[in-house]
Amino acid sequence: MIRVVLLTLAFLSTSVEADTRGDFARLIEDFEAHELANDPIRAGRRGDLQAAARWPDPGPEAVRLRREAEHGFRQRLATVAADELEQDERISHLVMAHVLDTRAGLAGFDAQRMGFTNDSGFFSLPVQVAGATRARSVAEAEAWLARLAAIPEYFLAHKAWLEQGIESGFVQPRLVVDRVIEQLESVLAVPADEHPLLDPLQQLPAHVESSQREQLLRAGRSVVVESALPAYRELLAFFRERYLAEPRSSIGISEVPDGREFYRQLVRHHTTLDTTPEAIHQLGLKEVERIRSEMTEVIADTGFEGDFAAFLAYLRSDPKFYAQSAEELLMHAAWIAKRADDAMPRFFRHLPRLPYGVRPVPDSIAPNYTTGRYWAGDLEAGIAGGYMVNTYRLDQRPLYELPALTLHEAVPGHHHQIAIAQELENVPDFRRNTYITAFGEGWALYTEWLGVEMGIYRTPYEHFGRLTFEMWRACRLVVDTGIHYFGWSREQAEACLLENSALAPHNVRTEIERYISWPGQALAYKTGELLIRELRSEAEDALGADFDLRDFHDHLLAVGAIPLEALRIRMESWITQQQQN
Repeated sequence: MIRVVLLTLAFLSTSVEADTRGDFARLIEDFEAHELANDPIRAGRRGDLQAAARWPDPGPEAVRLRREAEHGFRQRLATVAADELEQDERISHLVMAHVLDTRAGLAGFDAQRMGFTNDSGFFSLPVQVAGATRARSVAEAEAWLARLAAIPEYFLAHKAWLEQGIESGFVQPRLVVDRVIEQLESVLAVPADEHPLLDPLQQLPAHVESSQREQLLRAGRSVVVESALPAYRELLAFFRERYLAEPRSSIGISEVPDGREFYRQLVRHHTTLDTTPEAIHQLGLKEVERIRSEMTEVIADTGFEGDFAAFLAYLRSDPKFYAQSAEELLMHAAWIAKRADDAMPRFFRHLPRLPYGVRPVPDSIAPNYTTGRYWAGDLEAGIAGGYMVNTYRLDQRPLYELPALTLHEAVPGHHHQIAIAQELENVPDFRRNTYITAFGEGWALYTEWLGVEMGIYRTPYEHFGRLTFEMWRACRLVVDTGIHYFGWSREQAEACLLENSALAPHNVRTEIERYISWPGQALAYKTGELLIRELRSEAEDALGADFDLRDFHDHLLAVGAIPLEALRIRMESWITQQQQN
């Protein structure tokens, strides 16, 4: 009798777990359908021609429906017991909970009222998407023409949100808007025949007849002239005449209505931790002090005679540290990238299939863009990842920073991590496309440090460049919280970077403007990197001679981006398993 009862209980338990897994599988299916329906850019790349003909819908009704659907997903997720799921499913449960919870936490602030930063936003999306789109058929070319024709409506919907921001005092500072105006002017300065919005039509495959190809290009030029560029001109006039009619002079988000609580929520969102601006600020101060001490040691290795400030002045002014042409800068970056490629198998067993290229930042956005960035590729669409190098103002792009920048943006940094995530098998699609900043940027910053072991830094100046980049991220913790929570001035914020790093003054200006325009995002880098370094140290101490760095790296990246506390649990479990093997 006892045996029968036990068998019955086991059957019921298995049945409950099967029901739970089935419920979760259906939830994932519904959630992914929702995500794809609201992301026409991604859906278009997957071959959905209707999606490829439109932009994301920012309208209030669409926003309301998205939030309503996400509330329903949260309720359904709450009924799924994570401990009844398989290990991979538990990770999916955790990532979905993070995504939905953070969206819910930010929803009440209607951040779309301030839907742009100093260097990007809805206004830059068309040119960015054009650079990542290649029409492979007449149907895809026609879809792109329809998408171009929809730019006016897309901008109009965003302007409606900006109007709400103006009326409620939830606006970007004047200095941020000035940078957007510069970019809009740059977009409008390009002749229609050469406009980057036509790029998707320029490389139609050979099977498209030349007469048809020319017809599509003529249609493209017509749409750019008659629809797209007039929409950009109207947007430019809106920013000049309406948005700046009563400009905000303060720079901290705490100065707008509900801004202080908004910032506290942003801190939790970007770090993925239950932490506070005060704690992050103190962590930043400690890191600044530690890195400054390491910098002093590297200066001694160079043999330089003079104090810290004099060394920074030397690095910022001596011509030997700077390329004389954009091509020279790109060649240096490409050479460092290939040396990093060469070292990869010694540090990773699993390498992605998708390659990457070294490209200049487009001229239209370069003046206010960061010194470098990664643009994700798409293997199915035939687009490599892009390590984007800013060649504007060469006197502000020192060569001694290039090794750290290359490791961060290309490999083993963003390209490696994102390409691995895109190629994950047997995981839900939303996991491949979820970018959690603290994980992704933390990993990329960790790889700058890993570059020491990889042999990428060859001179004390390049080592100082790495420390400058690390100091840059440490100062972010201090500066971002200083600006948005403690009422710092722009001059105070710039001083942290100018006095403690060799960053060029132009970069300091654009970086501070980026932090002003994008509250909280800058906090993700150091918090993620410090945890990864801590976990590696724990693994090395626990495993001793049995520690395998390649296995550590592969396991850390094997499930895609996850929140930091989940990363800690996952890697500490791995350490325990390795000890038992």
